[in-house]
Amino acid sequence: MRTGAEYRESLRDGRRIWILGEGRVDDVATHPATRAMVDEYAAWYDRHFDPKWQDTLLMPPDAGGCRSPVGYLVPKSAEDLSRMGRCFAATTFLSAGNITHTPAYGHLIALGVQHAVGLRNVSPEQLASIDAYRALIARTGRFLTFAAGAATIGYRLRENPAERAALRIVKETDKGLVIRGKIGMHTSPAFAEDVYIGSHSGIDVGGHRASFVVAVNAPGVTVVCRRPVARDANPFCAPLSARFDELDGQMWLDDVLIPWDRIFLTEPSPDEVARWLFWHQLYCWLSKAEFTLGLALACTHAMGLVSHDATIDYLLDLITDVQTVRTCQTAAELDPEFTPLGHCSPNHLHVSVGSLAMLRARPLMGEILRILPGSSLVVAPTDRDLAEPAMAQGLEESFAGAGYTARQRAALLQLAWDHVGSALDHRESVYELHANGGAPAWRGRLRRRFDRYNELAEAVLKHLDMAMPEIDLQSIRNAPLVPRRPVAPVTAPSPPGGKP
Repeated sequence: MRTGAEYRESLRDGRRIWILGEGRVDDVATHPATRAMVDEYAAWYDRHFDPKWQDTLLMPPDAGGCRSPVGYLVPKSAEDLSRMGRCFAATTFLSAGNITHTPAYGHLIALGVQHAVGLRNVSPEQLASIDAYRALIARTGRFLTFAAGAATIGYRLRENPAERAALRIVKETDKGLVIRGKIGMHTSPAFAEDVYIGSHSGIDVGGHRASFVVAVNAPGVTVVCRRPVARDANPFCAPLSARFDELDGQMWLDDVLIPWDRIFLTEPSPDEVARWLFWHQLYCWLSKAEFTLGLALACTHAMGLVSHDATIDYLLDLITDVQTVRTCQTAAELDPEFTPLGHCSPNHLHVSVGSLAMLRARPLMGEILRILPGSSLVVAPTDRDLAEPAMAQGLEESFAGAGYTARQRAALLQLAWDHVGSALDHRESVYELHANGGAPAWRGRLRRRFDRYNELAEAVLKHLDMAMPEIDLQSIRNAPLVPRRPVAPVTAPSPPGGKP
């Protein structure tokens, strides 16, 4: 495992990063819009060297006394999955679920690509290339992030359907394919070293859907990130949004050479690649929920509501939502699936149920935390107000009491507001609401993963003392998934007078 300093230095690699509203970024490690996230990722690496974290982040010593990172484990058993799950739960909670793509997530991407390439089984060279790349990530800590490969809106609205794909092949060389195009939004591209571009890019090679690993600093690559979230310049008021902003973005490729050993042939659907990613994503959602519950509990104490029946009901609702999803995660790990390569993966039936439960619960959980502290959440003072001589005594009288100073209570309220009332929360909740196709896609995944349609119906019919028609409900399971949103080209209105 490399250190945080080594990761920080790896970002000074000539990459071309543009942040909307900010312009060109020469050094992501020092730019005001990106340096806080670089610090958080560096801390992620350094945590592996912290004795307090090693039992969570590292495997037990092997015969030679070496301890490998849990996040880079190739799981072979339910015990391996559970160990990885505990690691992800602990690390994602530190950011309240706001850092969703870490180097450990990158290793899960590589595991998924390895699985998808194995299913396609095009050639031994393909299997060898992805195995070597996954091992490279595990050995070096190289940071890979994920993009499904969907086209940007401008490409999708092109009049000629043949030109609507995100990418196209410019030419084929002995070294690889030269690619041109633009892919839509994905997470943390400014902070990663590689981006996996999935099957939605629309490129086929030899009758197989092609996906790619592209180096962020490759010649011809430009990363265009969204505007940073709006946040208060005072960290007291922005304890979360000042630190966690993954800066989702697009990637533009202008005649970029992709080496053959970074081109992977898979199925047209990216779901098999995402086999471990959905599970990790649900841990991030669960951390967001548990952080919400923790804040609600702390506010209950700070606001003197421990004996307030309506507040207790709110807390029980939050606890129910958290425990429902945690139970789904436990089931996914203890009732796993196994890939043809012998890798153990979380059971997607349970992950699907947990994801749907969280998508439904999330808006209400945020609303509860906004309701619970009352109007104090809106008018909580800042540390600067509390330090102002003309205001200090009055604010102390307004906000202190029951063992809390005004500063202590205000700090808690500012944290709660930043968690459920800030631009960071808005971006994250909107993005995750539509992640992976949103609730309709998750319902489709659940429909396909559930395999007891006939079994349960037939078990009920056995209680009737008569012959019944044969039941076959597999058509429910096999129905096509909800298609991606169709986009029809827009015809511009004729100018006045009908002249071009």
